[in-house]
Amino acid sequence: MCTMHRLEASELVTEWVAFTHSKKNVRLELDTLDQFERERLSKRNQKTPKAVKKETAPVIHTIDSLPMDVEGAEELYSAYGGKTPKTKGAVSNKRQHTPENAPIKRFTGPNRSPAVPYSPASFSPASTTPAKKYNSRTNRGEVMVSVGSTNNVKWHGSGQGVTIEDYSTEQSISKNMKYMFQKLSEKRDVLNDMIEDMAEHLQKIHKIEEYMHVALPTQEEVTVAGRICCDSNGKLNPKSVVLEGSIDTSSGKTIPVDLSQLKEYALFPGQLVAMAGHNSTGQKFVASKLFESVSLPLPEIPANTDTKNTRLSVMVAAGPFSTSDCLSYEPFTDLIEQIQLTRPDVCILMGPFVDCKNAEIENGKLTVTYDDIFTQKLDEVATVTANLNVQLVVLPSQRDMHHDPVYPTLPYSLDKTYKHVHFASDPCTLRINNIVFGLTSTDVLFHMGTEEITFPPGSSDRLGRLTQHLLNQHSYYPYYPPHEEMCIDYEKFQTTCIMPTTPHILIVPSEFKQFIKEMKGCCCINPGRLTKGLTGSTFAKIVVQVNELENNQSLVKNITAQVVRI
Repeated sequence: MCTMHRLEASELVTEWVAFTHSKKNVRLELDTLDQFERERLSKRNQKTPKAVKKETAPVIHTIDSLPMDVEGAEELYSAYGGKTPKTKGAVSNKRQHTPENAPIKRFTGPNRSPAVPYSPASFSPASTTPAKKYNSRTNRGEVMVSVGSTNNVKWHGSGQGVTIEDYSTEQSISKNMKYMFQKLSEKRDVLNDMIEDMAEHLQKIHKIEEYMHVALPTQEEVTVAGRICCDSNGKLNPKSVVLEGSIDTSSGKTIPVDLSQLKEYALFPGQLVAMAGHNSTGQKFVASKLFESVSLPLPEIPANTDTKNTRLSVMVAAGPFSTSDCLSYEPFTDLIEQIQLTRPDVCILMGPFVDCKNAEIENGKLTVTYDDIFTQKLDEVATVTANLNVQLVVLPSQRDMHHDPVYPTLPYSLDKTYKHVHFASDPCTLRINNIVFGLTSTDVLFHMGTEEITFPPGSSDRLGRLTQHLLNQHSYYPYYPPHEEMCIDYEKFQTTCIMPTTPHILIVPSEFKQFIKEMKGCCCINPGRLTKGLTGSTFAKIVVQVNELENNQSLVKNITAQVVRI
């Protein structure tokens, strides 16, 4: 305690006497020492700056000469749903945002730069070109990106039976969500368990002997583990990085981190890492080496004597399924036509189906309920796929107006049942004919991309690196604190959002540019959104071929995929 709080022995005794003076029957125990440190020593270091009074002459304003924060007034007034009033003589430079390009509402500290929307070259903005009506598009069927030999590939399904099941029964979630009712202690335990689990994983991989307290002063090189955080509410930058340790090894304390001696790094808030370095003063940890995690092993594909199911055809599309200015669902109708032409074994549809960012929904001009819209559209695609012998997997989205927005998101539920329709949660890990799929409809790549920092700057393949973060962190949503749109139930998060294994195919729809990338045996696909703004966008087609090896002990998969404009 003397070392941590920079006290002499006599000063510590004085603090202890003051602490025990007003208490009865105080015994020198660990619990009492923890209370002593929390109530006396921690408050000792919190110095409140004294206000300096300045003699100033009174200022008298008239109603026309009052100082006005025009931008602040606009934000306050628009928050109540009103139109921004025009102020005489005031010119607002405030950027106009569309529903598809919403601002990131983060506040900044006195020494931090304000947060700005992330806009790298890899982002495909809808607002940079004039919006075109959906029916007047000329690029229908254009292949945006592909992998494998797609010249003579047959995209249609085999017509045989398909088995779809949860990879792990522990990932299924119930309706008993505790969002806004969860105890802070329970949330703390979940976040702490995530640090300890990753620390144990890193210790095995990198053969780390032991972890030290993150804030303990020492002249020797030590290794610490924890979660990357920002020292304020602003955007993360190399000068604002702090490391939060676990409760067991570091009592949950945080320490600022000096990254200047690292040759390279890629960090984002919520990332779980281990670091080696020095902390000679107890005030800052100077990192000299960064221990990053690695992805979990791929699941083994059991040998299958039935050669009929060695080929799997999958079609993937993510909402919104209607353009942002209306609810005519013309792109959704065209997608159903593509399903009829392709006839895949499995069709995976990800929400939102009734998008909260649609203009008609925002204006409140609907004459039917949100549930009626969803039920009607799902019945349309379910009827078509039933006649084609196509299995349908449907994932919800936290942007759905008719559904619970808490993440992880519960599966849809309908009064009418369909034998070939499988409702899954967001996120989920499914086994389809022994091929493991990782699925999430949440744009986690965009959330992480807004605050990721890298060195050296300008590192290539940013999208691939963001996707690799998901696999290395073993999580479908490793970003913390979460984006302001996210409502997370952390009790369910621990069982549902942690990857039980590295999937063979990972589907991560995002506002970023569409891509197909191979990450250490995992095929990562961003199929894009079916619509973007006023025009159509893309969907994905996948064919997986499983071939039996000579020793008949394991199987290898060949994946052919392409992302196509609707």
